[in-house]
Amino acid sequence: MPPPACSSGNLLHRFRRNRRGSAAVEFALVAPLFFGLLFAIIETSMIFFAGQVLETVTQDSARAIMTGQAQSGAVTGCSTPCTQAQFKTYVCSQISALFDCANGIYIDVRSYSQFASVNLATPIDASGNFLAANMQYSLGNAGDIVVVRLFYQWPLFVTGLGFNAANLNNSKRLLTATAAFKNEPF
Repeated sequence: MPPPACSSGNLLHRFRRNRRGSAAVEFALVAPLFFGLLFAIIETSMIFFAGQVLETVTQDSARAIMTGQAQSGAVTGCSTPCTQAQFKTYVCSQISALFDCANGIYIDVRSYSQFASVNLATPIDASGNFLAANMQYSLGNAGDIVVVRLFYQWPLFVTGLGFNAANLNNSKRLLTATAAFKNEPF
């Protein structure tokens, strides 16, 4: 009598030999790590790009203070001298659609008599909160040392799988751009 066609050994051999669907199973195992890494790379590149845009805007805006344009009201939309709100409007006019400028950009302008007296504290407290109340606005006079800092709280989306670039609460990263210079004689 011949052995039955569906013996357990025969079924196991046919199951091991059948490769249909193995690519889908392998992809299902690798996909979460692949997409997590891909999104982490994209988010990191967006953080760097946003930081570069913020640096460029800071340098361009600081030039208006360094040359005395902000102090004399020569900046478009400014009185003599530019108020903090007017200077923020000037900064926001240079920023593309990458930032929520009206609600997210914070400007800190401080003037000093000499470089040795510059003291810039971190704007993040021990609990990871941004200290927006500590922002100052002092354009300085001709020959003064001025430090212009722009801050933006960048929201993060990929914080799982061990990748977390946040330095603030609520999964945000504080982007900071700084320009330090001596005002020209205007």
